[in-house]
Amino acid sequence: MPRLPQVTARELVRFLKSQGFAEDRQAGSHLTLRHAGRSISVTVPVHTGCDIGRGLAVRILKGAGFSVDEYLRLC
Repeated sequence: MPRLPQVTARELVRFLKSQGFAEDRQAGSHLTLRHAGRSISVTVPVHTGCDIGRGLAVRILKGAGFSVDEYLRLC
């Protein structure tokens, strides 16, 4: 299994939006994105200038229905 590179919140949000997710709501620094067709929502911590930890990024992708392989292939 390939290792996920460091990603920023902006990169992760851009990827999720390109896959059909849309901004649903934001509470402080946490942005919730929702996919209307699949009724899935994921929350991404948006801290300017900080990378998202690899483990958290993998959990967000998994919650959105994507594997690391799919993320690397599609982004």
